[in-house]
Amino acid sequence: MLVITNMNTPRSYSMTKRSAAAEATRLRILGAVLELATEKLSVEIVLADVAARAGVTVQTILRQFGSRDGLFDAALEFGAALIGTEREAPVGDIDNAMDVIVAHYELRGDWVIALLGQEASDERIRRVTTPGKAVHREWVSTVFAPQLEGRSADGAAAAVDLLVVATDVYTWKLLRRDRGLDRDVTRARMGRLVFAVLATTEEGS
Repeated sequence: MLVITNMNTPRSYSMTKRSAAAEATRLRILGAVLELATEKLSVEIVLADVAARAGVTVQTILRQFGSRDGLFDAALEFGAALIGTEREAPVGDIDNAMDVIVAHYELRGDWVIALLGQEASDERIRRVTTPGKAVHREWVSTVFAPQLEGRSADGAAAAVDLLVVATDVYTWKLLRRDRGLDRDVTRARMGRLVFAVLATTEEGS
């Protein structure tokens, strides 16, 4: 007797393929927004730009996101999620932390700088950059927590302030973009700043 099981397999497989293709298209569109945001102001980016960069039609974008506002809200959320993943680093491992933060800036630094330049005039962007600054301070406090142990509350706060500066995207920009240093030298000099801060005595904080 022939027993037929899983009769919906061809249909399920087809639906899975369509779902995967739709998600790939969605990610390509969001990536296009992030790329364009490093090249021009957000208000200057039109759907036709995004469509051309992603290799889709404007109608495809509208089907996926509903509107330009919907697209940009999704792109900012997508970018914030990428940042959280890319910045993960083992607690207490300074060398690894510097590798991680510089690698992250190599991928997203220009985009973040572009956003920061628009936060005063764009409330949507400000909703991302404001918590982003808090996230960076929390990253510093967590990753360097073992090195900050034993300091007074004021001393630890002062050290975190300085570590935030040493590992900030603007510090990377000053060295990497403005100064024109290569990635390795930029990473080394930012690392020297971190070690200098952590070597500072309580009295010198």
